[in-house]
Amino acid sequence: MSIDKSLRRRASLMRQRSVLTRAERIKILQEQDRWTEGRSPFGLPKVRVRKVVLKKAKKAKEEAAPAAQTPATPAETKEAKKK
Repeated sequence: MSIDKSLRRRASLMRQRSVLTRAERIKILQEQDRWTEGRSPFGLPKVRVRKVVLKKAKKAKEEAAPAAQTPATPAETKEAKKK
């Protein structure tokens, strides 16, 4: 049975989870070469949860804007004043 769209939480996974599922822990152990096939999935060792830090897009836009507006050479400013 599925849940109705009006009852769903919109930002349910917007924040970082501090606990991983067993499958996620096994996947990380495999990536770190700490997992052997045939091992019991119970009693897994601890795995550090990686927190993803997202930089704000606003700062990136502000840094790009001054680069686009390079200062004009003196010759260009004289031509602009004449027009």
